[in-house]
Order: sequence, then structure tokens, then C-alpha cells
Amino acid sequence: MSGEGMTINFEEEIEHFKPSLEVEEVGEAIVKSDLTDMSDIMMELLKHMKE
Repeated sequence: MSGEGMTINFEEEIEHFKPSLEVEEVGEAIVKSDLTDMSDIMMELLKHMKE
């Protein structure tokens, strides 16, 4: 069984490929969500410590 008909045209695939987020935007989104999560956790801890 040969691989004929199963080849991928990389140039064609790349033309159709649309990245959802730029790498920098992904990094910013991750950092922002992590900071939000950490601040939420800290607020919860502080709230529990006061009680």
C-alpha cells in the first residue's frame, strides 16, 4: 500500500490556517488569568483568616 493520495500540501494548509491568537496575546491572556486567580485565592484566604 503506497502513500499516494495521502500527501499533505503544506503550502495549501498554511494558506488556510488562521491562528486564533498571536503568541504575545496568548501569553498576556495566560498571565492575566493567573494573576486574577491568585488574587482571588489571596482574598479568600484573607477573608477566612479574619473570621
